[in-house]
Amino acid sequence: MKKIILIASFIFASSTIFAQASGNINYQTQLRFPEQNINIGTPSTADIYISVKGLANVKADSYVAIFSTTQVGKTTEEVNELIDKRIDYALKLIKQKPNVETFVDMISFVPVYELESEKKVFSKRNYNEVPKGFELKKNIHIEYKNQDDLNDFIGILANQEIYDLVRVDYFSTQTESIKKQLMTKAKTILKEKQKNYEELVGGSFAQIDKNVSDGYRVVLPVEMYKSYQSYSSSSLNLRKGANVNIADKSTTLYYQPIIDKEFDFVINPTILEPVIQVMYEVKLVIKREKKKEEKTKEYIFITPNGDLKNMNIGN
Repeated sequence: MKKIILIASFIFASSTIFAQASGNINYQTQLRFPEQNINIGTPSTADIYISVKGLANVKADSYVAIFSTTQVGKTTEEVNELIDKRIDYALKLIKQKPNVETFVDMISFVPVYELESEKKVFSKRNYNEVPKGFELKKNIHIEYKNQDDLNDFIGILANQEIYDLVRVDYFSTQTESIKKQLMTKAKTILKEKQKNYEELVGGSFAQIDKNVSDGYRVVLPVEMYKSYQSYSSSSLNLRKGANVNIADKSTTLYYQPIIDKEFDFVINPTILEPVIQVMYEVKLVIKREKKKEEKTKEYIFITPNGDLKNMNIGN
């Protein structure tokens, strides 16, 4: 009996350690990863299909961060003066960083209204909208090379009450060269697969008609963030009528790149930070020749009575 308890305890402990090592995301029992893999259409009228998929993880060499800011004021002059003062002071400090470019994008400029009550002697109270002031929205675009500079930008803008980081876009000057590497590598693997097929069917495909289709797909980090809640619910058996205070559960985001398990090859497989992911797929269709069927000649003999009889006299 003691041995059985010891084994069960060991199994429970092992499963607990594994779950902890795999991350808190496993508490999400309904989590499903969507299909993000590349899938090129197959050419028609095909007999043998050969497909090669490649993935490249490309580190960005430049970034563009977009911050949003809002300003309200009683007059157009006031609202413009206040927002420009905040933005100009922040950009002056940001431009002291090397390899930094900025752009201010006008988003909206609208009047703001408030409700004013109006009471008449022989009617109900009415509420009318009256102009209160103006609201001005602008976005600040910041291009930079050093990823660590973003923390400094956030601090500078926060001092001017600009807190809304809308998005960060990733760019790479190596995308075209990476596409060529993917194509070259895929071509080599495709030839190897074709040779294997030739060995399997016992013939050469050199003189057989072929169809080829290929294509690329680029996925940016901004597209690959998922949300989840990290918590473990209690399963206590409480008496009926017990008061239970449920704590607020924190919702957060995490970067989920495309998993490379279904690719024939991967360039730069290790991912430490969000990267640009470039996929390439090529499909080859080989039209196998059908064996020619031997045709036999048939001869029909008409008897004196008018009957028809088949006669096999050879080819």
